[in-house]
Amino acid sequence: MLRLGALGDVVRTLPAFRALRAGYPGAHITWLVERKAAGALAAQPGLDEVLRFPREELSERLRACDLPGLWRCARAFRATLRARRFDLVVDFHGILKSGVISWLTGAPRRVAYASPHGRELAWLFANLRVRLDPMRLSRYERNAALIEFLALPAASGGAPLHLDPDAVKRMESRLGEIEAPIVIHPGTSPATSHKRYPPERYAAVARALRERGAPVCLVAAGPGEAEAAMARRIVEASQGAVAPAPATPSVADLAALFSRARLFVGGDSGPLHIASLVGTPVVQIMGPTDPVENEPSAFTPWRRVRVPMACSPCRRGCGAATCMEVIPHEAVVDAAMELLDEKPAFG
Repeated sequence: MLRLGALGDVVRTLPAFRALRAGYPGAHITWLVERKAAGALAAQPGLDEVLRFPREELSERLRACDLPGLWRCARAFRATLRARRFDLVVDFHGILKSGVISWLTGAPRRVAYASPHGRELAWLFANLRVRLDPMRLSRYERNAALIEFLALPAASGGAPLHLDPDAVKRMESRLGEIEAPIVIHPGTSPATSHKRYPPERYAAVARALRERGAPVCLVAAGPGEAEAAMARRIVEASQGAVAPAPATPSVADLAALFSRARLFVGGDSGPLHIASLVGTPVVQIMGPTDPVENEPSAFTPWRRVRVPMACSPCRRGCGAATCMEVIPHEAVVDAAMELLDEKPAFG
């Protein structure tokens, strides 16, 4: 199966993977993914192989204009694919790159989205094309459509994202006496800074939650310095309402942190979808991204805080990020309190 990246898109494909595993219990299932998102698959039961797409190596050769090296790398990757003799490829990504990879496998059955959901002519490389209706669907519904095309039932039972027991033990030890905190995750990928809620607003959310008797708030940061700086600003502006969360050097650690939380608060990001898929209620603060396509999982309760604008949704965002700036912190607090009153923590 193909879903190369990004992190949020990869984890949102996990329910579809579970359905494939349940429908083909004796099959050898390989997931082709890019290195940056591969950590999300490390502890998933039933996945026989995680195969990494050599994006960095190919890009490096291309930037250096090393055409012989580029050819050798591409040829080696094609040989790796062909050696596995795949019978079926399911392309959940739906872009030119994934379409070409699907074709390179030589698999006799290649399932993908028909146009327009299959973008960049990706559908040309598939011999089984799935047309979606209606046009706007959540990522979960889009992935489920490929499963339904294969006449497989949806997977049921248990959290879609399996937790690493060792990571859970480490996180419980690091949390110590803190019981079921609220976790704020302010970051997004470097390319999508326009999806970030201002740090001072997060601090205001935490202060208001403390006044209303909510659990302690922790702020988690990704590995980048920009995210770490955001987390520090939130802590400094919170007047003691926020403390730093334990370090989460891996996706397994991040999932373990969220699984111990009472609530997740953050923007439309991969970490939000991880929290949703481990069973933690989420408050999604959304601005430029499509509210239908990026709906959290129905596996757990969620609320969205969004101010509709004429220019939203958009794919590229803008430097002003007005659609995030206009969201009042009181609306986030109200959404959080609704979830806190509605559902106990997942254990």
